[in-house]
Amino acid sequence: MTQQEALSILKTGANVFLTGEPGSGKTHTVNQYVKYLNERGIDPAITASTGIAATHLGGVTIHSWSGIGIKTKLDKRDLGRIILNEHIEKRVRRAKVLIIDEVSMLAAGTLSMVDVVCRKIKQNAEPFGGMQIVLVGDFFQLPPVVKFEAEGDRQGILIDEPRVRFAYDSPAWGQAKPAVCYLTEQHRQDDGSFLSILSSIRRNVFSNNHLRALETRKIKPNQAPDGVPKLFSLNADVDSINNKMLGKIFGEPQVFEMSSQGPRAQVAALQKGCLSPETLYLKIGAAVMFTKNNLKEGFVNGTLGEVLGFDKESGQPIVATRDGRRIKVLPMDWMVEENGEIRARITQLPLRLAWAITVHKSQGMSLDEAVMDLSDVFEFGQGYVALSRVRKLSGIYLLGWNERAFRVHPEILAKDEEFRAGSVGTAGEFFKMTPDNILEAHNNFIGACGGKNLSERPVSDEISSDEKVGGGRRRRGRRAGRNC
Repeated sequence: MTQQEALSILKTGANVFLTGEPGSGKTHTVNQYVKYLNERGIDPAITASTGIAATHLGGVTIHSWSGIGIKTKLDKRDLGRIILNEHIEKRVRRAKVLIIDEVSMLAAGTLSMVDVVCRKIKQNAEPFGGMQIVLVGDFFQLPPVVKFEAEGDRQGILIDEPRVRFAYDSPAWGQAKPAVCYLTEQHRQDDGSFLSILSSIRRNVFSNNHLRALETRKIKPNQAPDGVPKLFSLNADVDSINNKMLGKIFGEPQVFEMSSQGPRAQVAALQKGCLSPETLYLKIGAAVMFTKNNLKEGFVNGTLGEVLGFDKESGQPIVATRDGRRIKVLPMDWMVEENGEIRARITQLPLRLAWAITVHKSQGMSLDEAVMDLSDVFEFGQGYVALSRVRKLSGIYLLGWNERAFRVHPEILAKDEEFRAGSVGTAGEFFKMTPDNILEAHNNFIGACGGKNLSERPVSDEISSDEKVGGGRRRRGRRAGRNC
């Protein structure tokens, strides 16, 4: 399914699971949908399963947005406290569209708790209180961390963490019946042989031929090219390399401290999701990576560079990016906003040392090159995530790997086939509708959400007949133009 096809389905108000391989444009499609809604006076709730993912979309964690925090189970007292919180009650009640990014890292029980909170606050028995739910992610990427506790006293528990791992196992997912939109375009990798390797891992057909191709990229540690980020599975390896490399540079470091304002819990959540450290040490010659998007200044999250010096007046670092630009880096804000008001804010330079980063924190990034050590991979999907960060095979430098590095979760293999088939069904049902009916569904949904309809180019132009392929399951009529 193309991005434009998925976008048109989203505009009808259908509940959607938007998925696809890394680089297929999931975040871009969501951003286009958010822009479409904003232009029509609708402010969607933009959330993600982790703080890192939330920064990619400019949102907050679903745990913070819904008020459930770090809870793994919800009782009547917990629910009552959430409902009585004026800020949470107001933002949930006014939400018409709820977007949850990186849903692959969201536990099934967490999704169920969010569903209960939304139904209760909105006083609506429909899934998620009747709002449109947009689930975004790729289950081949890193799974949620689920800690199963021993059986104990269950009295009064409304929602308890089930003994299943993935969000699609949640009853809330089944009741929402999201139409699957499986994006099939590729916008990150431009190397056919490399795409074949990634696809073989994803479909569990990784062969000796694929391994031999990766072996051509194996290097010894002393052969790693300068200025190329290193990806590791463990935080200890990352911290050790960054501190060691900074220590090799002569001179005292310049120190940049993070500032904050707002409630302690919300500040802590922002700090946890921020890739910039609370205390940033920099020297001339340090390898750095930008941790936030600023297209006006010419950098995005993942842009690599080197510190050239420090401004004589302000002391701010001057960074040369790998494409030759020089940027004086100024502090930026990470914020939690509610109803247009800033509830919490942290301020820091949008930089971190980048000789090494964890595979976990690389998720969502696009890199030209990376040195990676997959010898300590301990989770299904880690190796796949690391490899898929890079655009082509020639940009990969492998220090080593273990037997799990090129394997994905066996349960996800079967589920992915189901998602692909579901996407075909979505497209088949959706495009039985005429262009006029599709446009009418778009306008009906905007009207039901209290938005303003703008002139929109005909759907027949937006989605040409030769694009009407690919896709998932779309229920005609029931979701089109649904009430908010």
